[in-house]
Amino acid sequence: MLRIIRRLARDSCNVFVTSHAKKRMKQRRITLMQVLSCLRKGVITEPVHQDINGDWKCTMLYRWAGDEVSVATALRRGNEGEWIAVVTVF
Repeated sequence: MLRIIRRLARDSCNVFVTSHAKKRMKQRRITLMQVLSCLRKGVITEPVHQDINGDWKCTMLYRWAGDEVSVATALRRGNEGEWIAVVTVF
C-alpha cells in the first residue's frame, strides 16, 4: 500500500481532496504541500484495511517543520485508473 500511495502521489492529479478534508485543512492550517509530502514521504500509522465499498484505507504520518501531519486516505480504483482520496487531515 505504501508503494502504491507514494507512486500515485508523485503526480498531484492522482490525489483528490474531499470537501471534508479541505475544511479540516483550513481549520488546522495544513497546506496542500504538507498533505502531498505526507503521502510521498510519510509512514503508515493505522493498519491498512478494506471498507465495505472495497476501498483500501490507512492513515499516514509525516513530520513537517516539527509538526506532525496525519492524513487519512482511501485508495480508489475506477474506469479512469487508481487514485488517492484524502478523507481528512489532522
